[in-house]
This record gives sequence, C-alpha cells and structure tokens, in this order.
Amino acid sequence: MTRRGFLRGAAVIGAFMVVPRRVLGGAGHVAPSEMVTVGCVGMGGQGHIDLFNLLQEKDVRVVAVCDVHREGTGYISWDWMQGKEAKVGGREPARRLVDAHYGELAGGGCRGYADYRELLEREDVDAVVVATPDHTHAVVTMAAIRRGKHVYCEKPLAYTVEEVRRITEAARAAGVATQLGNQGQASEEARLVQEFIMDGAIGAVREVHITVGEPFWARPKWGSRPAERPPVPGGLDWDLWLGPAPERPYHPAYHPWTWRDWRDFGTGMLGDMGCHKLSTVFKALKLGHPVSVEGWCEEIGPEVNARVFEVTWEFGARGDMPPVVLRWFGGGKQPPRPKGLEEGRGVGGEIYIGDEGVLMGYRLVPESRQKEYGRPPRVLERSPGQYREWIDACRGGAAAGSDFVRHSGLLTETPLLGNIAMRAGKKLLWDGAAMRFTNDEAANERLRRVCREGWAL
Repeated sequence: MTRRGFLRGAAVIGAFMVVPRRVLGGAGHVAPSEMVTVGCVGMGGQGHIDLFNLLQEKDVRVVAVCDVHREGTGYISWDWMQGKEAKVGGREPARRLVDAHYGELAGGGCRGYADYRELLEREDVDAVVVATPDHTHAVVTMAAIRRGKHVYCEKPLAYTVEEVRRITEAARAAGVATQLGNQGQASEEARLVQEFIMDGAIGAVREVHITVGEPFWARPKWGSRPAERPPVPGGLDWDLWLGPAPERPYHPAYHPWTWRDWRDFGTGMLGDMGCHKLSTVFKALKLGHPVSVEGWCEEIGPEVNARVFEVTWEFGARGDMPPVVLRWFGGGKQPPRPKGLEEGRGVGGEIYIGDEGVLMGYRLVPESRQKEYGRPPRVLERSPGQYREWIDACRGGAAAGSDFVRHSGLLTETPLLGNIAMRAGKKLLWDGAAMRFTNDEAANERLRRVCREGWAL
C-alpha cells in the first residue's frame, strides 16, 4: 500500500481503533484524505528549518526525508534552532524528528533515503521540498515536477540561467504549485514597500541601491582546491553529493558549510541573497528582464566566488514607469548616502530613489518625512505565511507569492546574470526573450553548464 493509500485508509479504520481524538475529529481536525503528503530532500540547516515549519501545519504530513548524509554534525552551526533537541543534520535526525512529532499518527513511520530518485520512485507524495546545495537544486526540482509533484525549492531556484528557464517552463506545463524559499516576500515589510511605491510617496523611481555586508558564513581558507585528501566521513555518499558537478575528491572545504563559495557548487553571495533582496524590488517596480548587466569583483581565487563586488542592471520602461537602474553593493561596499539622510543614520537595506524622495528599507528618508507621511493606504492582501501560501496552492488555492512561473523564475535569473557579468568584466547586453547576450559569446557559454554523465536535465 502506498503512503497516501494508508493515510486515506486511516479515515475508514479509525472508528475501530483506540486512537487520539485528534485523529477522529474535533477542533482543528483535518481528514487524512485532505492531507498534503510531503517528502523533504536535503536535511541540513535550512532543510531542518523547512521541516520544523511544515510540522506545524495541521493539513501537512511529512512522510519521507532524504539526505546524502546519514547523520552528521556541522550542518547547523548557528543558533536559529535554539531549544530544539539536537543541532545535527542528515536523514536520520530528520526522520527521528518527524516520528517523534507525529507519534502514533506517523502511519508506520517516516522513511529516510540517501537518493532523491529512490524517494520519488517509492513514495506517493503530493509535494517535495528541495533544500540541497545550489548545484543540485535543478535536478531534484525537475525530477519532482516531471512526476507531477508540487515543489518548494530553496533559493536560488537553479545553478544556471538555462536551468532556471527550463524549470520555469516545466512548472508552467505541469501546472504544479511552486514556491521559492525567499521568505521575506511574504512579510508585512514587503507589502509596505510596494504600497509606498504604489501611492507615489517618492514619485517615479529611477534608481535602486542594494547593500549587503559580509555573509554570515565564514570566509573559506582556500582560494583553490586543497591538495589534501581526507577520508570521506562515514555515512556520507560523496558521489551523490557531487551530483551533476565535476568529480573531485572529498574535502571539508566543500561540505558541509562553505560549498556556496565554490563555483562548482554554489552561486556565491549574490546567488544566496539576490532572491531575498530583489524580490520586493521586482514586485514594487514591476520589473521584467533587464536590458543590460555589468559587474566588478575582487577575486579570491579562480574557483571561488567573489565576496566583494558591485553589479549594475538596467531595466527599460514598464507602462507608466520609467527606466530604472539597479545597483548591488556586496561585501561591505557602500552606496552613496541618500539625499536627506540624517547624520549618524547608517545606510543599509534596499534604497529606492525617486523623483520626489527616498525610501530606505520600508521607511521614508528623512525620518521627519516618515512621521509626516505615516503609513500608505493598505491595498495589498497580506500573506498567511511563506509555507502556508505554498500549502494552500498545493490544495488548489491561489498561486504562492514566489511561484516559479509568475515571479521567482525571472527573479532568480537576475542575480545569476550578475555572477556572469562579474567574470566578463564589461557591460553585457541581454536579450531575455532569446536568453542570450548579444555582445559576448563567451558570456553566453556561462548561461549553462556541462553536467556529469547521468545528471543532465
């Protein structure tokens, strides 16, 4: 019997079993036939955060987890999980957590897998969460979509622009519910920024500055591949971890923490934070494809993503909105101080520069202007929460706020174009519809990658 079959059958046999009231009915009860069954792939730090959140949803049942590491420390090395039972990653800690949470409702227990393909083959789940490193987002997400599964994928949606484009089109064709893991898009602050712009609080916006400091993970100690070849930790399938990336020996320089800095595995700070910081900008200014992108960076090694950089995108006019320039200052680089900003007030966040004023974060500049203006009219529907948006979409509701097709596909392409521009060292002209740069064939090669045999989309 499939897991979905078991959960549906529980409604029939429940009357003949001694089970808790929450199974049989009562306040907050959700019938097993209405449950969204979920398999979680990638049980490191962010994967556990996703899992903790899904376990709070009454109409969700996590039935399977997957990670290439059976059980290991080092996945969760920050304090977001304070108060949780253990700060470790891997499929076994996740499986135990699920079983402990559901208890007798687990339906025979949560299953753990090393290979996501085996999970998809054996488990009749409705939906899949993808929280693996950047370089494997696309293969897992595409495999799930091709089986008709709803997908929640951590940012960025994929490793290359071509992968993003293909996943977006596959999701459109399959009609599945999707959501990118850029949680800020569901926030009150995101709505306020959009409403300030809609209300004309700063006039027509012609420039936006994004400033982000050092990443929260430690700078890698290596600028090129380390020569040492330590043994692969017990319980880790290194070949599966590599997935589509070129083969190389295991080293703790790559896993479990600093993989995002290596070009073969991660998309760097811009890929990590771009889908967070740019989401509201895209919605507030109704952005489409940029027409150009230009980048500069301080290299720290031929195989390692830059930490200090600047990227500039140009966007054309959209309806009654004028062309806009979007500039990103990374790794401690600072934008110009906004006009009117008080002495002693720091510069940070997203800065919208309009013909009639400045919005920094979600407050007008200067603060006296904010106090005079107050809050913009409340015209946008508020979000029930990042995960709730997706679950409601899985159950046939409206598309989630960071749906691949309507928002996060195009959003993800933008920082990935910035990574290419950093390496090109010149202004690149972008034809978004044709998915190509019109003035640099070498840059076009970086829109895609050659995957290891057996791992191509």
